[in-house]
Amino acid sequence: MRLLARRPTPSDALYPGIGQCRNVTTRIKFSSSDVNVLVDFLPKRRDRDFKEDRNAQNRENGRYREDKRDAGRRDHDSRRDDRTEDNYRYSRRDREDSERERRKNWDENRDKRSARRRSNSRARGGPSRRSASPRNRSGSPARSKSPPLADKAKPNFAQSGLLAAATNTVKAADGTSTVLKYNEPPEARKPPLGWRLYVFKGDEQTELLHIHRQSAYLIGRDRTVADITIEHPSCSKQHAVIQHRQIHEKDEFGGSKPIVKPFIIDLESTNGTHVNNEAIPTSRYYELKANDVIKFGQSTREYVLLHDDAV
Repeated sequence: MRLLARRPTPSDALYPGIGQCRNVTTRIKFSSSDVNVLVDFLPKRRDRDFKEDRNAQNRENGRYREDKRDAGRRDHDSRRDDRTEDNYRYSRRDREDSERERRKNWDENRDKRSARRRSNSRARGGPSRRSASPRNRSGSPARSKSPPLADKAKPNFAQSGLLAAATNTVKAADGTSTVLKYNEPPEARKPPLGWRLYVFKGDEQTELLHIHRQSAYLIGRDRTVADITIEHPSCSKQHAVIQHRQIHEKDEFGGSKPIVKPFIIDLESTNGTHVNNEAIPTSRYYELKANDVIKFGQSTREYVLLHDDAV
C-alpha cells in the first residue's frame, strides 16, 4: 500500500489541525485483485460552515459600510442645508447693509454737492442755479406783479362806498339804522295807469293795495323800510321790489315810443318769489303783466296784479 500526498492549500493555514489529512488520498493496492480503493477524507461539513460564516461576515461588513455611508451622506446633506441657510441669511443681511451704506453715502454726497454749490454761488456773488428766478425775453429778471403801494401823502379820490352807505341808510326813531339792499335805476318812473294789488287768502279778499303812487315799492318783514309789509316768517326782511320802469317799444309804424311797465326783482331772498307758480331769478328784473299772481316765500297769500283798463 502506497500513500500519495497532495499539495498543501490555503485552507490548511486556517485549519492547522486537519492540514495533514485534508484532501489526502489513500490508495490501497491489492496485489491479488489489482483493485485500487480510493477513500477521500474531506471535511465537507466544515468547509460549508466556513463559507457560510465568511459570507455572513461579508454581509455584515457590507451593511456596516452602507450604514456608515448613509450616515455620512445625511451629515453632509444637513451641513450643506445649514450652510445654505446661513449663506442666505448672511447674504440678505449683507445686501441690507450695503443698501443702507449706499443710501448713506448718497445723502452725504448730496449734502456735499449742495454745500459746494452754495459756496460757489457766494464766491461768484450771484444767485444759485436752483433759486434763480425765470428771465423774460429782454434778459432782465422777471419781477412779480404786485399792486403798487399807495402813497399816503397823495390824495385818493377812489370811491370808498361810505357815501352810498350813508345814502341807503334809514334811521328809525329809536336810533337804530337799516341799510337798504336796493337802489332805484335811472329809468324809474311813476306809472300813468292805476296799478293795484288785490290780496287774497284762499277765496277771500283781505286787502287792496295801490301801487301807482310812487315808482318803487319795497316788500318785506322789516316795517322800518318796507312799503308793503308781509308777516309770514318764511319771507325775508327785504324780500322783493316792484319797480316801474320806462322802456322803449316799437309801435305799428316801426317807431320807438316810451312806455312805463311794472317789473319785480327778488332781493336774494331765502325762499324766493313766485309769479304764476313759477320761481323767478334773483337780482334780475322780471316783467309783470295784468292778471299775474304773485306769491312771496311760503306764504299762502296771493297778490293779483290789475290796472284801471283791465277791470
